[in-house]
Amino acid sequence: MTYWIAPSILSADFSRLGEEIRAVLDAGADLIHFDVMDNHYVPNLTIGPLVLESLRRSGIDAAMDVHLMVKPVDRLIGDFLSAGADIISIHPESTEHLHRSLSLIREGGAKAGLVFNPATPVDQLTEVMDLVDLVLIMSVNPGFGGQAFIPSSLNKVANARELIDASDRDIRLEIDGGIKAGNIADAARAGADTFVAGSAIFSAFSGDPAADRKTAYGDVITAMRSELAGV
Repeated sequence: MTYWIAPSILSADFSRLGEEIRAVLDAGADLIHFDVMDNHYVPNLTIGPLVLESLRRSGIDAAMDVHLMVKPVDRLIGDFLSAGADIISIHPESTEHLHRSLSLIREGGAKAGLVFNPATPVDQLTEVMDLVDLVLIMSVNPGFGGQAFIPSSLNKVANARELIDASDRDIRLEIDGGIKAGNIADAARAGADTFVAGSAIFSAFSGDPAADRKTAYGDVITAMRSELAGV
């Protein structure tokens, strides 16, 4: 199995966002995770498509994994497609017509993801499996970075893995929330293959001008890959 590590820029230094993204990519990240919040579906407000568009214009061509925590969601699907998203993931609660919303993502040329909150059962996946390229299991309640990992989310990852394997489809299984070197192997054993990590990675840089961002982030990513190698 090929494991992907996806640093969430929610925990990055936004005054140096381009520098942060380049450093974490140089440190070995596989893709960049965008947490988009609207202060409506979740109790926080973060970034919009103009941020992604500006990063593309600056020459950053890495895969961009956009997690939309917004309601209603369809308008922003189109905006993030235009901005250059590679993957767009949505919550079933964010749309009245989930099949149509997932279809919009795919018709726009991106991969479609479906997100399940801690209290949302994964059964709904079976109704739209043919439209899904990625399943994202939240191991915290969405809305804020730096939360503690919810251990019962591993059961949900395992349930999602069973559904994916039974479908015989090429679907990534991502987990987001409280992921760090100390628990990433448990998430992999449960069936996850893609790991979102925000504060665990970006907090490794002390801010000391004499320190190196790439080295700090690389140490964390290397530790995570070492844990995954033992799975």
